Amino acid sequence: MRSPWSLLGLVIVLGGLVGYIYFVDSKTDPNATTREKVWGEEALASADVEEVEIKLSTGEAARVQKNDGTWQIVEPSKAPADETEMSSITSSLTSLEVQRVVDENPANVKQYGLDPARISVSFRSKGRKDPRRIEIGDKTPTGGDLYARIPGQNRVFLLPSYLDSTFNKTPFALRDKAVLKVDRQKADGLELVDGATSIQLAKKGSDWTLVKPLAARADFAVVESSLERVSSAQMVGIVEEEATNLAKYGLDKPSATITVAMGSSRATLLLGRTEEAVVYARDASRPMVFTVPPTLKTDVIKAANEFRRKDLFDARSFTTTHIELKRGSDTITLDKSKDKDGKEVWKNAAGKEVDMEKADDLVTRITGLRASSFESQPHASLKSPALVVTVRTNDNRTETVTFGRTNTDVYASRADEPGAAKIDGTAALDEALKLLDEVK
Repeated sequence: MRSPWSLLGLVIVLGGLVGYIYFVDSKTDPNATTREKVWGEEALASADVEEVEIKLSTGEAARVQKNDGTWQIVEPSKAPADETEMSSITSSLTSLEVQRVVDENPANVKQYGLDPARISVSFRSKGRKDPRRIEIGDKTPTGGDLYARIPGQNRVFLLPSYLDSTFNKTPFALRDKAVLKVDRQKADGLELVDGATSIQLAKKGSDWTLVKPLAARADFAVVESSLERVSSAQMVGIVEEEATNLAKYGLDKPSATITVAMGSSRATLLLGRTEEAVVYARDASRPMVFTVPPTLKTDVIKAANEFRRKDLFDARSFTTTHIELKRGSDTITLDKSKDKDGKEVWKNAAGKEVDMEKADDLVTRITGLRASSFESQPHASLKSPALVVTVRTNDNRTETVTFGRTNTDVYASRADEPGAAKIDGTAALDEALKLLDEVK
């Protein structure tokens, strides 16, 4: 059982903590409409900042300069800087506001983590010779703010704690960590090599096609997903700025390569050995060796069939103007046209109008058929087709797809693509055939 004196001691300690939080850690009066600007009333624009220097209490430091509108790290080594990071830093620096003054004339700033300062940030604006500097210390007990001061001034004031993640940056955090420089707007080719697997894709107009190991239409979304993944990939860390012994990292004979073509230029990423949950990698145009996540390879390099377009037809019901369906010895032809009132109608080979809704439904079901997987060789069922469909679209493109049926599945082949597509189950084709009987 606690004595009354021990309970009284706890109450006193609690009261002291509450008082400290109230008087020191509290923010400005919530009714206040304006706060004092850290740099005074002079208007500062982030676009005018030309140099930033960040020093950490760990000893790490970086100086970054803007040249011709582009940020470059100049110390501790020269490297391109992360434009997004620098935009955030300069915007925050030029708009700093005092949340609250903690102590106008502190006897010792060590209690605030300001001797030495945990973070020191300076910046120089266009037309100004001397930089401005701010020192940032610890977070307040509640974690809501940061202690800060301007060198040469006595007072300690508060800044919002979210600025800690903005300014607490190592040289690596400030640099551009993109593994490859890829212009997505110009990307018109993708080459992937993984061991014995080699895949080549090419873009013509707005469509992607497989070139190697087979010629086939490619799935736009799947190809663009691989491109997005490699173009946005970031280094995990830098191993060597000027690597000479590539065999040390398995990069003399890369385990995989990813190449993006952009007109006449190419960007190639080489992947080496995996070690401690990272993969050694190198941009072929630079001597630097860095590391990337192991998932980068699996996210970008897929089996060739995964890149194939699953839609059996490029045509859709609203683009189709002619469809011919052969089933055994029967052939049914439908053509879309407009009547004298400008209304779209479907007519059979005899020129007779058919039920518009049923015809549209039939075309929608046929052109909407999708593959679940692909096989390298035509299936035996295609030798005795259950249905052969030829479609012509409003841009005068023609597609022919042959369907074979087993007891459990449907197989399809396009006249312009190798192998066969598999459709799991027979329900989708059976529904289309049922509609065909109702339309003819």
